[in-house]
This record gives sequence, C-alpha cells and structure tokens, in this order.
Amino acid sequence: MLHQGFGKLFIFIAALAFATVALTANRFVAQTPTNPDAQKSRSRRANEVPSPTPPVNPKEDLPGESDDVVRVETNLTNIFFTAADSNKRFVSTLKKEDIRILEDGQPQEIFTFQQNVDLPLSIGILIDTSSSEERTLPDEKAAARSFLEAVMRPEKDEAAIVSFTGDVTLEQGFTGNVERLRRAIDRVEFVPPSGYIGGGVVVGGTPPISGSNQTTAGSTAIWDAVWATSNELLSDSTAENTRRTIILLTDGYDTISQVKIRDAIERAQKADALIYAIAIGDTYMGGVDAGALKKIAEQTGGRAYFPRNERELRNAFAQIQTDLREQYLVAYSPSNKTRDGAYRRIQIELVDPEVRKQNLKLNYRPGYFAKTPDGSTQTRKRTQQQD
Repeated sequence: MLHQGFGKLFIFIAALAFATVALTANRFVAQTPTNPDAQKSRSRRANEVPSPTPPVNPKEDLPGESDDVVRVETNLTNIFFTAADSNKRFVSTLKKEDIRILEDGQPQEIFTFQQNVDLPLSIGILIDTSSSEERTLPDEKAAARSFLEAVMRPEKDEAAIVSFTGDVTLEQGFTGNVERLRRAIDRVEFVPPSGYIGGGVVVGGTPPISGSNQTTAGSTAIWDAVWATSNELLSDSTAENTRRTIILLTDGYDTISQVKIRDAIERAQKADALIYAIAIGDTYMGGVDAGALKKIAEQTGGRAYFPRNERELRNAFAQIQTDLREQYLVAYSPSNKTRDGAYRRIQIELVDPEVRKQNLKLNYRPGYFAKTPDGSTQTRKRTQQQD
C-alpha cells in the first residue's frame, strides 16, 4: 500500500467470463522503493505474490471540489464530444438544436447540452518500455513531462504513471502533485530481457539480469496494461465527476497480453475512459501497428496520433490537451429502460443544414454498456463491434 507518496506493490488477476472464451487479465506490479527517487524495484510475477487480489491503490492529493463539476441525474447517459472543422480547428459554437442523438437507431430526448465542459481530469499515462521502444523512450518521457506540466491544474486534476513490458508496473498512483509525477516519469527506464545485447538482439544462455523471472521483460502486453489501468485505477480510484483519460505511448505491437484488444476496449468503455494512442515506433524495429491503435482509440472516443519527429510528438500532446478542454456534454435519458448490461450504439448527427455544410468532424465514444439491476456493467451481450 502506498504510504505518503511511496509506491506500493500490488498484483491483480481478474477472470473475464465470455460465452465461448475465458481470459485472465494481467496484473499491476506497483513500485515499492524506500526512496521516491531510488531505482525502481523490478516487477514480480503473479505467482510470487501470496494474494492475487490486492486492495485498490488509494489516491494521493485528490483534486478538491470545484464549481466547474457538472452534476447530472444518475439515470442519464452522458456523452462528451468535440467538433472540429476541415483544418482541425475546434468549433465551440454548436447549440442543442444543431444536433440529435440516436441510441441503437432511435432518437433520444436531450436533457442537458453544455459547451466547453471543463471537468477535473483523471489521466493515466501508459509508457511502453519494451525492446522496440529503447531508442524512442527518452523523447516519450520528455513529451509526457511537458504535457503534464501544461495540463495539470492544482487542486483539480490528477494523473498516474504506468509502465509496461510483459508486466504492468504502477510507477505512481493518482496524485495532483506534478513533481511526484515528474519523478515517476524520470524513473521509467527500458527493461532489457535476459541476454539482451542491444538493437533488439537477444543472446541465448545469458544469465538473467536479476533473480526474478525475466521471460516477459522483452515482450509487450499493451492490452493487459489498458485493461488493468481501466479496471484497477480509473474504475475504482477516481472521483465520479472526472474526465477519465488514458494516454497510451507505444508502437501498438502486442506480443504477450492475456486479454484481447476487444476486451481492453470494453473495459475502457465501462470505465468511461477515452484512449489517446500516440504511436511511437522505431523504424529499425518494425514501425507501428496503426490499425490496432486507431481501433482502440476510436472505439473509446479518443484519437490516434502518428508523430514522425519530436515536434509532431509535442503537437500531439497539445491537441490532446485542447481535446480535453474544449468539449460538449450531452445528457439524455435512454428510451430503452432495460437494465441488461447490453452494449448500446450511439450516433450524434448534425441536423441544421447550415451547420452540416461546414463538414464538421464530431469525435465521441460510439457506445456504452447499460447498467444491470445491481448497478454494474458486468453482464453484457457481445456485439459485432466488440469482435
């Protein structure tokens, strides 16, 4: 358990039940240094930890109450969206009568329409430290630090830092303290597999670099990291009225996850989390998997960016910051009152003829999971989109 800024070792293994397949989620391995600036302890395998279900990581320096927090009735479905013109400039002039909401093809009555909703932010920054990121990691860390320094507001926003290879490591739990976040990013380092000699080359027979199992050090479990962050951090450790966001820094090539991309997407949707994927890949190691990153971003209401240099990387972070600040909130009471945990598809359409001529690009999550009678979203029907 984290104690006053110190890291905490925790592991989780959760069972996912499906109609035809059973998957086991990966685990967080929290950092437990005796000094916040000390070298981080290595990840441990799940079978080395006596309890597979640790308590949820407590938040540090939680954002305070704010007059800007939007409070709506709990029976309403809330959809955030942004609008941009053909030059990717954000449009903040839309009105309630300019749009209509469809749920599973049925028009819905809008109860709330607000512009420039500025909710507190809960941001999970996920950093790939596998072999393919060895050369690009310094630029990723520098951009992440600059982003947090620009976006974080005292007493309002919070962020957490997670690194991952084949294991998922919590470097810093949720905090509003930018200095702690900066130190956590500084601690993130490339984790070489056993026998690694550089350039993606592994020589067999080399003794492990530590006493722990290093078989996952050179692999990449992207979907496990997204699943874990959504389930363990954003679902349970953030306040109700926050904008939950995952910033995913990776090349998109997953090699060892125990959950599939569709499961990571579903878990993020249930946590009401946007995913912004920033494709960082080494051309000498195969570049990036653009398709996978576009899929996980678009199906959660976020975006995927493919920067080619440090300047474009920083521009991507700047656009994400604008995205999170300049957004609309639409709330409606679904006409379908069935509490079955099923996936509901959402469409936002422009209905004003003059507005439609502007060819605006609307960005929003394409659906959500209905609540069940006990208020959860655990029981659901698999849909074609999720496959």
